[in-house]
Amino acid sequence: MGADHDPVVQLEDILVIRHTFSPSDPQALRGPEDLTPERVLTYTREQSVSPRSFPAVPPRYWIILAADGKKRSRLWGAFENHGEIIAERTTSERYFDLRPSDFLAPLKDRLVIEWDTPRSWHRRASATSASGMPVVEIADRDKVPFPGFDGVLLPYHELREMVEDPRYADWRAALSEVQGIYLITDSSNGKQYVGKADGAERILGRWITYARDGHGGNVALRELAFQSTAGEGKAAAPKTDHARHFVFSLLRVFGPSTPSSEVNAAESHYKAALMTRTFGLNRN
Repeated sequence: MGADHDPVVQLEDILVIRHTFSPSDPQALRGPEDLTPERVLTYTREQSVSPRSFPAVPPRYWIILAADGKKRSRLWGAFENHGEIIAERTTSERYFDLRPSDFLAPLKDRLVIEWDTPRSWHRRASATSASGMPVVEIADRDKVPFPGFDGVLLPYHELREMVEDPRYADWRAALSEVQGIYLITDSSNGKQYVGKADGAERILGRWITYARDGHGGNVALRELAFQSTAGEGKAAAPKTDHARHFVFSLLRVFGPSTPSSEVNAAESHYKAALMTRTFGLNRN
């Protein structure tokens, strides 16, 4: 594929980097939900000053793989290195001008290789050890089948994919047709929030709001989205990424012509049954 690129990409132009997850380290990639372009760029562009830790003059193209098991590594994407930004250098860290590249784009999320030495997290592609790593699979990017309303269980990063990724077209079609009662569970502490989508909004419309801001305007969830509640005359607190802990599911769905009074009654029932006003995240 490098031969088809303009300019041509040779093996010596490539550095291969394997990112793993560190759930307890806020400065690291903590899980698949952190594999966003912004987060991966921020994490990758910062490298050690020591040439023992990172090449003094790294190549032009950086191919990024994400751990997908003990040795399995899945292609995330590529950056083109435009050199170190000297003005940002510190006594211990260097920062590089990395820009997204379409090199290997047809294999993004599909190519899986076996990274033979997980302790070694980067290597030049021209090295025998890198060019010899076996390809485990080149997966198809098939549609994600809708599991039925009772089978919906979406961590927040998958919710964001569902509302945008073409592979989830069947999900969006189904969720755009129903009203319903949904449950959000905070996986960091087990607390739950019962919500409803009624009228023309439907489940899909309501969940798009959560995908966009992480709290959907709900009071308790909004408080979790910020470090503290800003008081009168105070600046708003910095936004956090607490929504990464949320898991979305459906408790009950209704047809589009169901009266709002019936949906409201079901919402009240589930709030009482799950005690989310007393022990959860519902405030009313």
